[in-house]
Amino acid sequence: MRNSLYEEDVEVKAIDIPVMPLEAMLRLKEWVKQEKPDLIVGTSMGAMYAEQMKGVKRILVNPSFDMARTLTFGGMGRREFRNKREDGAKDFKVDKDMIAQFRTIQKNSLKDITAQEKELVWGLFGRMDKLVNFQKEFLKAYGKQHFMVFEGEHYLNGKVLSHTVLPLVRDLLSD
Repeated sequence: MRNSLYEEDVEVKAIDIPVMPLEAMLRLKEWVKQEKPDLIVGTSMGAMYAEQMKGVKRILVNPSFDMARTLTFGGMGRREFRNKREDGAKDFKVDKDMIAQFRTIQKNSLKDITAQEKELVWGLFGRMDKLVNFQKEFLKAYGKQHFMVFEGEHYLNGKVLSHTVLPLVRDLLSD
């Protein structure tokens, strides 16, 4: 879809990914290889996936690098999607297989970070995020160069998008 928030011609794509982590990771890697995006923006679980899309500029907003633990704390069973999906699905099931797959995927988080990768990744963290906080892990892996704390919580709102995320997106796309 075309996005009028940008002065330049920018195409924003937000794809549904499979619920199961191993399938989702494969789909995302295929998508990145095919589409060759200029920038990937991921939030929470999406930021955990985005961090592993090496070789592309990435913005990680409130990344949840331990989804297995985060989901386990919420208990097993049905959960509602936070955003509308193109496939019409309204909810998904958290089970032991999903948790095990997240543990497998997470083993590759914050690994094999070269100097080039440090130049490609920005970490944005909500000062009042009460759900996850992986600032220390991000700083240890990527350093302070592209680390930012914003006034906000875990879930994004219009103010955070317009005052924090979009200005960084515009800056990165203008390089």
